[in-house]
Amino acid sequence: MKILITAPYSVQAREMLKPYAEIEYRDWKDKGTVSQPDEVIQLLKETGADALITEHDRVDDSVLKAVDLKFVGVCRGTPSNVDLEAANRHGVPIFHTPARNAQAVAELVIGKLIVMLRNVQAANAWLKSGQWTEGAYDSYLQFRGNELAGKTVGMVGFGAVAQTTARLLKVFPCPIQYYDPYLSESPDSHFVAMNSIEELMATSDIVSIHLPANKHTEGMITLDMLARMKKDALFVNSSRASVVDQNALYTVLKERKIAGAILDVFYSEPPGELDNEMIRMPHVLATPHIAGATHEVDNHHTDIMNRALIQWFNDPAARVKELVNPQFVQQKQS
Repeated sequence: MKILITAPYSVQAREMLKPYAEIEYRDWKDKGTVSQPDEVIQLLKETGADALITEHDRVDDSVLKAVDLKFVGVCRGTPSNVDLEAANRHGVPIFHTPARNAQAVAELVIGKLIVMLRNVQAANAWLKSGQWTEGAYDSYLQFRGNELAGKTVGMVGFGAVAQTTARLLKVFPCPIQYYDPYLSESPDSHFVAMNSIEELMATSDIVSIHLPANKHTEGMITLDMLARMKKDALFVNSSRASVVDQNALYTVLKERKIAGAILDVFYSEPPGELDNEMIRMPHVLATPHIAGATHEVDNHHTDIMNRALIQWFNDPAARVKELVNPQFVQQKQS
């Protein structure tokens, strides 16, 4: 087997795979852009690889037809750059790296909450403008904010990122409540399951969205839900913009129905006109989709991917939790 790796992968991580396969390394970051399907096919044929570990390269039906791949590893929480239906038809195992950026996202969400609650941006701008005069108490009076401790945080979706964030918030301390119908029991007795999103939004001081983007979640957070939030509550979205009704979010922010929003994701990237209107609002703290962008994330995804692949190499029949499509792989093997 020869594995083409286009995802960031350390020397040490690549060495761990060498007992199982020959490695060809072409980091997409050196190129500066991800590869489209025709480029992926060219790379696979050029290198003679029959397996692929990627991060963002597009893998569609044409790739899977052109090369008989033994597996595709996707160094992302959701393998959205791979045509899963095509992979299932071809019986190609697809691995992913859930929770690779959980710590990174959690830290940025909490950091931005503190920045917003403590008026850090406005205070920094005031300081740089030279308005601080001797003996004045302007800054103390003007920028006095709120503590994160004691705020009830409600999370819509309670997967790995949300749970990591919740564990960190618990020690402030913050009461944590969540809505996730797919979670059978709470992972911590301190975390309270809510019966509905509406109930969660009405009773939380901070609402944080942690939903994947799919046909079931598109526009899931409606105007009715947002309108139930407390007037002094904050809305946080570091998952996917499409899960929130864009016009609804714009309306509650423009009309000051809530205290503000912390956003890291947008309906179009780069942002469109309505996105930019929200970004420019003084009560919105926005960043350009960087919540999961840390150098450490590369190490996390290689650890997760290597552990999954080595388990699978040693026992192809093993239940590997990072294998996305085990039923289709088993069908091909049988």
